Amino acid sequence: MIKSTFWQKLFTVIVVIGIAWLSWTTNATAYYNEEEKIFLQAWRIVNQAYLDDSFNNQNWWFVRQRFLEKGFSDREATYQAIEEMLATLDDPFTRLLRPEQYRSLQVNTSGELSGVGLQIDINAQTKQLEVVTPIDGSPAEQAGVKPRDRVLEIDGVSTKNLSLDEAASRMRGKVGTHVTLTVESGTGENATVRDIDIVRDRISLNPVYARLDNNGESPIGYLRLAQFSANATKEIAHSVADLENQGAQGFILDLRNNPGGLLQAGIETARLWLNSGTVVHTVNRQGMIGSYGASDSAVTDAPLIVLVNQGSASASEILAGALQDNNRAQIVGETTFGKGLIQSLFDLPDDSGIAVTVAKYETPSHRDINEAGIEPDYTVSQSLIPFSQMGTEEDEQYQEAVKLLTQKTLVAQH
Repeated sequence: MIKSTFWQKLFTVIVVIGIAWLSWTTNATAYYNEEEKIFLQAWRIVNQAYLDDSFNNQNWWFVRQRFLEKGFSDREATYQAIEEMLATLDDPFTRLLRPEQYRSLQVNTSGELSGVGLQIDINAQTKQLEVVTPIDGSPAEQAGVKPRDRVLEIDGVSTKNLSLDEAASRMRGKVGTHVTLTVESGTGENATVRDIDIVRDRISLNPVYARLDNNGESPIGYLRLAQFSANATKEIAHSVADLENQGAQGFILDLRNNPGGLLQAGIETARLWLNSGTVVHTVNRQGMIGSYGASDSAVTDAPLIVLVNQGSASASEILAGALQDNNRAQIVGETTFGKGLIQSLFDLPDDSGIAVTVAKYETPSHRDINEAGIEPDYTVSQSLIPFSQMGTEEDEQYQEAVKLLTQKTLVAQH
C-alpha cells in the first residue's frame, strides 16, 4: 500500500510537470513581443540552415541571448540588431533584406528595375565593395565602369560600412535622376580614383543576346548570357533552336561578366547541353553531398565553346564547370571569379527576408572552386572591352573560340 501511494504521488507530480511544460511551450511565442519574434525567427533560420555550424567559432545561443537582453525599441532597432548579429558571421552573403530590398531582389531575377545597372559584391579579402560586372547596355557600362572596380562612395557616402543591399539600394532610383559613384580602378601604384556621374535608367533584364556568325568556314551560333534569371533557360533553348534553323553548325556560349543569379537556372541551362552526367554537387553543413544530374533533354549535340573571364561568377561557374568536367565543351578566356557558395532566401514575418549561405557547390569532378575559380582550357588574356565589341574581330577571346570551333565543325563534317 505504501509503494502504491508513492507511485501514485510520483505519477501525479510527473503529470503536473508535464502539463506545466506543455502550457509553457504552448504560450512561449506569446511571451515575446513582435520585434523579438522577428529577431528570433532570423536567429532560428541561421541556427538551422547556416553552412558553418561553428557560426564563425562562436556560441550562437550566447549571441541570441546577448541581443535579447538589449531589447528592441522599434522595427529599425530590430533590423539593426539582426544585421549586427549576422555581421558576427563575417559572411557578406548572409544578410538581412528589408522589405523594399527583398522585393527589389525578387524583381532583379525576374523583371525590371531602374538604377545604374551594376552587379556588385564584397571582396572576401579586402572587404571592399567591388563591381562584378556592369549589365549590358546599362548607364554604368556606358559611363565606363569596369569589372573589379571598387566603389568607394555613393553620393559622398562611404561604402566601407554598407551592406550589399544598402549599396544597391543607394544606386537604385527613379529614371532620370543622378547618382555619383566614386570609383577606384587598377591596383597598387597604377590605381586611380575618379567620380562618375551616372543618370539612372530602366535596366533591361532580358538575359540572352543571340546572332548567327557567317564570317567563317561554317556558320556559328553566338549566344551571350547576361545573368541567370528565371527566364534564362527558356530564352537560351529558344535561341539555340532558332540559330540551328538558320544553319548554325556549332555554338559559342559567352558567360563573360555574367555574375550568376538563380542556382536552378544554372542547373537547367547546363541540362540544355547535356544528355548524361552530373551537373553539380552541393555540400551542406553536415558534409552531406547532394547531386543534380542531366535529364536526357539536351537541345543540341553540336560542338560548343564557352567564354569566361574574371567577371564570370556563381551560376556561370556551375555551368562552365559542368560542361568542362563532362567534356561537353572547351573553356576559353580567363580564370573565373571563384564564388562557390549557395544562398537560400527565407521569409521573415514582416515581408522582410534573410539570405543565408546554406551550402557550397563542387563541380562534377568534386572541384571546390570557391576563391579559386574555373581554369580555362585555353587561356586568352585581354583587356576589358565594351559589350559592343564582344563577338567581333576586336575580341581576341571570341576569335580564339571561333578558331577552335571551326576545327571541331570541320572534323564533324568529315
